[in-house]
Amino acid sequence: MGERIFIQGNEAIGWGALNAGCDAFFGYPITPQNEATEWFAREFPRRGKVFVQSESETGSISMLFGAASAGVRCMTSTSSPGWGLMQEGMSHLAAADLPAVIALVQRGGPGAGTTRHAQTDYTSVTRGGGPGGYRNIVLAPASVQEIHDLIQLAFYLSDKYCNPVVILSDGILGQVREPVDLSPIDFGPLPEKDWALRGRDNQKDKGRRFVHSAPGLIPTKMGLEYNDWLAHAQKKQQEILSEVRYEIHHGEGAKMYLVAFGYPARSSEEAVNMARAEGIKVGLIRPVTLWPFPYRLIKEKALEGCKFLVVEDNLGQMVDDVKCGVEGKVEVHLLGILARHLRHDGGMLMPGRILEEIRRLS
Repeated sequence: MGERIFIQGNEAIGWGALNAGCDAFFGYPITPQNEATEWFAREFPRRGKVFVQSESETGSISMLFGAASAGVRCMTSTSSPGWGLMQEGMSHLAAADLPAVIALVQRGGPGAGTTRHAQTDYTSVTRGGGPGGYRNIVLAPASVQEIHDLIQLAFYLSDKYCNPVVILSDGILGQVREPVDLSPIDFGPLPEKDWALRGRDNQKDKGRRFVHSAPGLIPTKMGLEYNDWLAHAQKKQQEILSEVRYEIHHGEGAKMYLVAFGYPARSSEEAVNMARAEGIKVGLIRPVTLWPFPYRLIKEKALEGCKFLVVEDNLGQMVDDVKCGVEGKVEVHLLGILARHLRHDGGMLMPGRILEEIRRLS
């Protein structure tokens, strides 16, 4: 076990990046993730690493493209309106097969929405919000410790597959403080970045390298034709499917499963504990990867006859993935943002309200 400290979720982004060997951060302040940008501004320069406050989120994602092209482990963080501005850049990162990490601390949308917490970015994150035909790997922490650990996993997966990885947090996880073990995690060896732009004199073969995001207009290392790149992208996406991760809480004998991620997963876990104390056979499936999504697990439980209650702090987005997983075999219900304990933007999905819905459906 490493050093143990009491920190905020947004600060855990920085400590996780540091342990992952991140060398550069580019970002722009936006609520509710400002503590992350502040952490990198304070800690990276004193360690000889790069911090740049960009002129906008469009600038941040473009700087990320440049640093990633040079083989640098780099990242940015933002919140929902800033995420919207990054979508074209995200698509270019994917098209160029560049590894990069983006921490998204969600707030309410659409538009400028509210500066408070929500989970309204699920669809744009898991489907790819820019020019289409790509997928982000998406990791969803449910604690401050997991933010720290999943940031490290994000850098590993990003380098392994040469693909952008998004850490999908929310305004509550970003602000809450919890004890965190700062141990670095070794996920194993990675291939050398012999594609990186370092100059011919710095390449082992003294050969020229190029990186671009226009497959179909400019030849790529996969081939001359657009279909060559598409075949490569399809193969990579199929390989990434093996990285699906999830947790099951109280699965024994369950007749119904809650499905939740982020802070609602913690409220749901407590609701499941309360329901089990009443003799109700309910469990919780918490996807850790939102893409790839655990469709196979959902289908297996549907074939066993289990019904589903999706708990998410929006009007219903992940619920569509759960419906795809069950393939119409069982009921899928939603408890969404309108079930918060308060009607204003400070309201939350609380265990008591989730328990009420469990009782109603049982």
